[in-house]
Amino acid sequence: MEPGGTRLRRREAPRGEQEERLPGEGITETHRAPDLVQWTRHMEAVKTQLQEQAQGQLMELLDRAIWEAVQSYPPQGGALPSTPPAASSGTREPSLGKRKVFIIRKSLLDELMEVQHFRTIYHMFIAGLCVFIISTLAIDFIDEGRLLLEFDLLIFSFGQLPLALVTWVPMFLSTLLVPYQALRLWARPGTGGAWTLGAGLGGALLAAHAAVLCALPVHVAVEHQLPPASRCVLVFEQVRFLMKSYSFLREAVPGTLRARGGEDIRAPSFSSYLYFLFCPTLIYRETYPRTPSVRWNYVAKNFAQALGCVLYACFILGRLCVPVFANMSREPFSTRALVLSVLHATLPGIFMLLLIFFAFLHCWLNAFAEMLRFGDRMFYRDWWNSTSFSNYYRTWNVVVHDWLYNYVYQDGLWLLGGRARGAAMLGVFLVSAVVHEYIFCFVLGFFYPVMLMLFLVFGGLLNFTMHDRHTGPAWNVLMWTILFLGQGILVSLYCQEWYARRHCPLSQTTFWGLVTPRSWSCHT
Repeated sequence: MEPGGTRLRRREAPRGEQEERLPGEGITETHRAPDLVQWTRHMEAVKTQLQEQAQGQLMELLDRAIWEAVQSYPPQGGALPSTPPAASSGTREPSLGKRKVFIIRKSLLDELMEVQHFRTIYHMFIAGLCVFIISTLAIDFIDEGRLLLEFDLLIFSFGQLPLALVTWVPMFLSTLLVPYQALRLWARPGTGGAWTLGAGLGGALLAAHAAVLCALPVHVAVEHQLPPASRCVLVFEQVRFLMKSYSFLREAVPGTLRARGGEDIRAPSFSSYLYFLFCPTLIYRETYPRTPSVRWNYVAKNFAQALGCVLYACFILGRLCVPVFANMSREPFSTRALVLSVLHATLPGIFMLLLIFFAFLHCWLNAFAEMLRFGDRMFYRDWWNSTSFSNYYRTWNVVVHDWLYNYVYQDGLWLLGGRARGAAMLGVFLVSAVVHEYIFCFVLGFFYPVMLMLFLVFGGLLNFTMHDRHTGPAWNVLMWTILFLGQGILVSLYCQEWYARRHCPLSQTTFWGLVTPRSWSCHT
């Protein structure tokens, strides 16, 4: 009767009641409909709250991405967009709010290489290298009756490379130890004379560090007459160490001073600074997004491609430039010969530009990023699609652009006022042009300000005239035409000066003799 009675009571239970068996117990409880409705409403409220939180976080991420994109692409040819209210009060908050955000992303060429049509363009460049190798072998076989690739230009360019690598060691040790130790001296607790002494000692260490980085590579290059490629190692590392030292101090010193004022701010760790010295960025952060593992086959592939680009450049210079410019200074100067040499140098010049871009900005930086599991691989953007030179300058080398934008442009706006946008942009061009000219002067061993004039004068004018309001295929064609001509001028004039200084050495070394272009008067 009990089971049946139980079933009878269940059937006779009032409508809207419900039985629920508690876990682990043999008894039942009855809940009325209002409890179920209340529970359902509670779950609906929780669901709505979770949806609102997720939507809010998503919108915050999107707003942050849009803000970062807007700051990375400042409008050209117009007034600066309205800044936060704190900008007019003279605080640094607007500048600090425009910080670069690092996220995990691939390099653009790695994404494009997944498309078969774009891989075909890459295969065409490889076929061009094969043609250079075959033509070299054929010419050597026809002229000398032997099949042997000669790498005289490559061997000359990388001569005394061990000396350059030995010189790199004290440069690296100075960069590793001095800025971090100076920051620790400034962060030491103390008042009055003790802290002043520590701050002065830190400043003296930084002055010595700058002197080592500036003087040591120049002394070694001049004293031992290093060839161009070995000089490249020293000058690129010199500029890189200076920029990284400045970024570390610029990012860490404000926090150190606030910590001395009583704020709870953690000092940068030595391991994060060591990682920063090798990772492919010039903007210091305590942490960066990291990939889960290292693809060593990807590292080897990129280093192999970088080496292939070096060989490619040697073949281009040896086959397309040396035969044209080696004896040009022996002939009488004429405008016709100069114009023809510039036009002849446009093709090898643009090839050299593409090889430098692919070898360094893609292969070299991606190899180090992969070894260090550095997640943000946006070292460049689609500069080849640019319809304005203002966009080309922003997208060609994002690594250097980020440094210039954060520490020259933004700080210039803070120092000069938010309305001095033109002066801040001119400061960016001036710093960039002087550094580029210094690199050319260091590598080639002579002063011939072609790069300075093209970058500062013509580049500055093109930046303000060919701005972002110009769109369409015609402007992209115009940009590439100007790039071709500019590269032709660079290659032609620097090659002429290189051979003129070897054919017409100075009988007496004077300052004006060193800075006056020799190709203007050398006719042997």
